[in-house]
Amino acid sequence: MGIAGCGSGSGGETRAGSSAPSGGKPRSEPSEEASARAEEQREEAAELDRNRELLSQIEAKKREEAAEAVAKRREKAAELKDKKREAQARAAVKKREQEAKRAVRRREAEARAQAKKSEEAEEAALRQAEKREEAQERKHARPPTGTTSPGTAPASTQSAGTVNGSEP
Repeated sequence: MGIAGCGSGSGGETRAGSSAPSGGKPRSEPSEEASARAEEQREEAAELDRNRELLSQIEAKKREEAAEAVAKRREKAAELKDKKREAQARAAVKKREQEAKRAVRRREAEARAQAKKSEEAEEAALRQAEKREEAQERKHARPPTGTTSPGTAPASTQSAGTVNGSEP
């Protein structure tokens, strides 16, 4: 088996697997095949390297996108947490304000009640003082009825013509 026109001078045939052709250039075919195979292996290795690099880039991009997604979720969760905290703070402030207003109203009501009690106590004291004064005035203004001094008769028993216990 031989390849026609490939450097053999004595009939143009070469034996397959022979180490030296019978004339012409020695071993040109196997070295071309070897160089072609070596080139093919280099190309495959280069393609494999490119594929690995592409795969590495794709994986890096996926990791980056995943990290961004995690960051966005965390940011969103933090925003929600902040909003919730702000809402709770506003509710707490509102509650404190309402409690303060209730306390003010309660103190005002207590003050009004205390003022009313004081006023009523003052009025009661004034009425009591007036009653004492009236009693004192009654005591000093006229003698008590039903009691007479010795030597004088009660006014109802005196005769019509007598004045101050003496007759005219």
